[in-house]
Amino acid sequence: MSEAAKTPAPAGRSATKKELPDHFKGYKHVWVFIEQERGLVHPVSWELLGAGRQLADKLKVDLAAVVIGPEGEATRQAAAEAFCYGADLAYVVADNLLADYRNESYTKALTDVVNTYKPEILLLGATTLGRDLAGSVATTLLTGLTADCTALDVDADGSLAATRPTFGGSLMCTIYTLNYRPQMATVRPRVMQMPERVQRDTGRIVTHPLGLVEDDIVTKVLSFLPDRESANSNLAFADVVVAGGLGLGSPENFQLVRQLASVLGAEYGCSRPLVQKGWVTSDRQIGQTGKTIRPKLYIAAGISGAIQHRVGVEGADLIVAINTDKNAPIFEFAHIGIVTDAIRLLPALTEAFRARLSPHSRDRIAS
Repeated sequence: MSEAAKTPAPAGRSATKKELPDHFKGYKHVWVFIEQERGLVHPVSWELLGAGRQLADKLKVDLAAVVIGPEGEATRQAAAEAFCYGADLAYVVADNLLADYRNESYTKALTDVVNTYKPEILLLGATTLGRDLAGSVATTLLTGLTADCTALDVDADGSLAATRPTFGGSLMCTIYTLNYRPQMATVRPRVMQMPERVQRDTGRIVTHPLGLVEDDIVTKVLSFLPDRESANSNLAFADVVVAGGLGLGSPENFQLVRQLASVLGAEYGCSRPLVQKGWVTSDRQIGQTGKTIRPKLYIAAGISGAIQHRVGVEGADLIVAINTDKNAPIFEFAHIGIVTDAIRLLPALTEAFRARLSPHSRDRIAS
């Protein structure tokens, strides 16, 4: 499947442009899968259109959105909205059998469209749905897939350079799919910057039939039970995040993080060791194996800042690190470093912000 370069190299390595094999020449353009569930498009889809636009411009090809969903206004609107985030055209598979995500029907829809129109690059969000779908589609197409990428670029010969953490997050590796097409990659939410939305007219839309009936699909959706807790953690899209690590010393001291977050109107999170110890639930974990965040303000208290954590937070506009160890790795990438005991500083910060911030001004703290 995907082949890693012998020596991990950054995207954009110097190389002589090579003539593509004849069987590659039919593959062209950059595609982004637009993930929607129950009428809502996942924001990672728009983030990937921004990244895809850059790749398509470098390759001098079109950027296409692929929208799969039920017949009706939601699917039409998702396709129309894709043009506002940079798409040149949209491929749409609309069928009421696609009202709920099922691996079999969505894999059939996406692989059929790929085999018919042949993109050279296909990007999906590394969400629960996207990861499930990407693995099945790559297997069906007999192509490579680079998962959980943190950077995307195209090399001198037009190959996709997909960079991701490896060896437990201790190294970054750039991976190339040299012998197969399309080149596939998944990217986690908030890794790529959200592009500016620009109002545009709906462009060219290509419709493609699903070619399935209900009896063809083994899995049946009997009912839908919404997760009432799913909205409790909104780390990935919070403007302000306060997080704690092992330096806090005890689960009781983690309450200091929650108190400061409450005063700031912020979300709270943690590093992986706190989840492993059972101090905090896994939906609050920040880092390579947790959530990737891009807040305007990130306050990290008692977090050492290993590369696994750095991957999840380096997109923040302002990182404030609090740690007793002046040599902690987090100070290498934090914008502001405070060498002190977070257990003493957090209550003082909480009281200071409580005194200065009215309830109406908390939502302006990151502006």
